Order: sequence, then C-alpha cells, then structure tokens
Amino acid sequence: MVLKHCRMGLWIGAFLLLLVSAAGAQTLAEKVREHTYDNGLRLLVVERHDSPTFAAYITIGVGSVHETSETRGVAHLLEHMLFKGTKTLGTTDYRQEKPILEDIEQTGEALDALKAGKDADPEQIAALREKLKALQQQHKKFVVKDEFSRIYAENGGTGYNAFTSKDLTTYLISLPANKLELWAALESDRMKNAVLREFFTEREVIQEERRRSYDSNPSGLLYENLLAAAFTVHPYRNPIIGWHSDIEHLSLTETRDFLHKYYAPVNTVIALVGDLDFEQTVAMVGRYFADIPPGVPVPQVWAVEPPQLGEKRIQVEFEAEPNVSIAFHKPTLPTREDYVFDLIDMILGQGRTSRLYQSLVVEKQLAASVSTSAAPGARYPNLFMISAEPRYPHTVAEVEQAIYAELARLASEPVDVEELIRSRNRLATDRLRFLKGNDGLAHMLTYYQTVAGDWRYLVQYDEQVAGITADDILAVARTYFVPENRTVAILSKKGGQP
Repeated sequence: MVLKHCRMGLWIGAFLLLLVSAAGAQTLAEKVREHTYDNGLRLLVVERHDSPTFAAYITIGVGSVHETSETRGVAHLLEHMLFKGTKTLGTTDYRQEKPILEDIEQTGEALDALKAGKDADPEQIAALREKLKALQQQHKKFVVKDEFSRIYAENGGTGYNAFTSKDLTTYLISLPANKLELWAALESDRMKNAVLREFFTEREVIQEERRRSYDSNPSGLLYENLLAAAFTVHPYRNPIIGWHSDIEHLSLTETRDFLHKYYAPVNTVIALVGDLDFEQTVAMVGRYFADIPPGVPVPQVWAVEPPQLGEKRIQVEFEAEPNVSIAFHKPTLPTREDYVFDLIDMILGQGRTSRLYQSLVVEKQLAASVSTSAAPGARYPNLFMISAEPRYPHTVAEVEQAIYAELARLASEPVDVEELIRSRNRLATDRLRFLKGNDGLAHMLTYYQTVAGDWRYLVQYDEQVAGITADDILAVARTYFVPENRTVAILSKKGGQP
C-alpha cells in the first residue's frame, strides 16, 4: 500500500475547525516523545491512556525505489519472507532444519542457473526440479506455519499485517498494553534472526499474485503500464512486485544480502502509540533492539526524471470495459506545490461534490466513475492522476475531453472562497479523524519520519494548507496541467476503439 497525505461551508464553522486543528497539532507536537539509540534506531512514543492497548508500527525506509535491475521485486518478496519466522519461531528444530535449508538453496540456485542458460538440458532441469521438490517435502516436517500470527492472536493482537510501497516497508500490530515486552521480543527476533524458509515456494506464490493483480486485472494492468510510460528514468516506473522475469530470477543470496544490509536500525523508525509509559518503553525497546548492528543507510536515489517534452499516449488492449488514466508530473513534499495539489485533489476528485464527479457523472453522465490521486510514491517527484470509466454509450475520447475542460476551468477561473474553505476543512477533518486512532497516528508518524525526514511535517500541515490561496491554485494548474506534461493511458477491448 502507498499512503499519500491523509485527506482530511460556513465561515464560522471553518474558523472553528481550523482552530481545533491547530490546537490538536500543537498538542500532538508536545505529546510525541522521541529517542534515538546508538545504533540509529529511532523510537517515537505517544502516551494515550484512554484504552489499555497500544499500536505498534515498524517502518523500514526501504522500498522498491531502492532496488536495482538485479533486485527488482526483492522488497516485496522480503515482506512475504519475513512472516516465515526466525531461528526460534516457525521451526520445530532449527539445528536439524538448517542443513536441509542449505541443500534447498544450493539446488534451487543451480536450477535457476541452468534455466537461465541458452542451451539448457531439459533432462537436467527435470532432475533438479525433482530433487528440489523432494527436499522441500522433507523440509515441511520442520515448518511451523504462521507462528507470529498465532502468538499475536493468542495474546489479543489485532490488525497484524505488513505492506511494501515504492518508498518503504511497514509491519504493524495492535496489542493489549501489557504485551509490550512480547512485541519487543518477537519483532527484535525478526530483525536479528529472520530465516528465509520456503523461498522458492514463495517466489511461485508471488508469480501467481502478479498474474492475479496485474496480468489479469484491467485496473492493475493499466496502472502498471501508465507508470512505465510516464517515467523514463526514475525507478518509480517499476512495479513494486517486479516484472515476471525479475521474480523468477531473484536469488536467495541477493534477497538475504538486501535484508542484512538495509533491514536494520539505521533505516528503521518505530512508533508506539497507546497506554504506555515513555521511560519504561525506551528501556524495554532498548533491551531488545539496542544490540542490533546499525546496518547500512539506504542510498539516495540519484536518478532524476527529465522534464517531459511532449504528451505520451499508450493504449492497452484487454477484454474489459474501456478506461482512461491521465497523469501529470508534479513536485512532492515539502514543496508548496505539493500542498496545493492536495487541495486540487480535493476540489477535483474527492467525493460526490467534487467538480469532476458533478460534471462527468451527474450532469453530463459521460462517466460511470471518476477519481483523482497522487501516485506512485511521495519520497521523490510523483504524479497527479485522474482516472475515469466511460458510461455506455459514451467513449473514452468524450470523457478525456470533458476532463481537460475541467482542468482548463481550474487554470482560468479562481476557486471561490467558499469552495476553497470547504476543501481545506475536508482535508483537516479527514486528517484529524485519521489521527484520532492509535493505529492511524502510529502509521502517520512513521510514514512522515521516513518519507519527509521528520514526523513534524504532520503537525505543520494545517498551517501550510491554510496559507494556500486561489491564486496559488491558478498558478499550479497553469504550470502543470499542460499537454506536454501529461501521459495518457487508455484501456480498450482487443480490436475495438477506445
């Protein structure tokens, strides 16, 4: 999953809401307490004693954007693999399991190398496949499935999950307040002693996930092709899951090296929000995490997408209803333009009162649906995207022109005061609603600490948005919503017209 800045009409109501938001931000800035250990691990704690629970988010600042051509898809693969257990969890006897794992690795890598050859002997491939299958069958007796999940569930855990994005990887859980030590023991063990068991089996699982989510999914297919067309140089063009050839050739050695290098304290931020005591929490986390080696800082991505010099258009043929996605390059946080785009997003595409919904869906009835978003990440310059599905018998071309008409209106007519205030209010309200829960706050703290470099971006957000004017929106729309800055991806049926 990728988190964009959380979406958060009367003058008096707006004024009161902005006061509440500002006060909440100030309180939050005071309540967030932080500690950095000698190994680089950063801990953020917010004490909330209204419920005997806490939310825990561990975010590692490494995602698919940090992969090379040799390791595309490895961050997503590791998300799967780190559920497989450690030297003590997920196994009946690691001492006996270890030599079988080594045999599986040796056989699987030999099979991969043979398949990659130009004149591979089919009989040799078949023999190695049989050997690998036999070893995997032998290995099953040592595997204890879903051990992390079972332990957490038995101790009152909820929402146990993980996600990989272009920019980062996160593991999350909510637990009763008296289970902090259990969480620290389990998660530090995962960071110290992860065992990448069932590697070759999991690669096949991810191949199937790719087929299901992209190859046979029209929206996933269109999105993937749009990114590949919009970005020429920047690694945002690559799918998080990797291309089929990437997944097929990811080696256990490369995966393990990536894990040991980057999934380490120097790249990690932990947020714990709930019924906790700060000093006791610092001591507890330190007891379990402070002795872990720092690791290697995730390298800066130096690739810079060059300015687009003309409209790009692609057409994807698939047996599905027609669709159109339009993407415009834009700056990312913390530029002023990025805040402006958050308001533009709200004005154009969020909810049934938004301009695109009212124009295309309600009034002209050209589209069955329309949406806007920022994608595919936020650490580097990204895209403002508009997607729409035509309503039969209308065509993609009609919908596309109607979208451009609304963009032209935004670039030529100042947004009136009431609409501007309403959009600001919705941003603030959605944001406050998200911050209200322990889970949402922990999520946002680790997200902004990782992507923006400082969690305080979160508490400065309302002030920045409040300063945006109608002239700012006009200037951004005129600068970025131009033909030479856009990429258009159209989904159409094979042999048919879009």
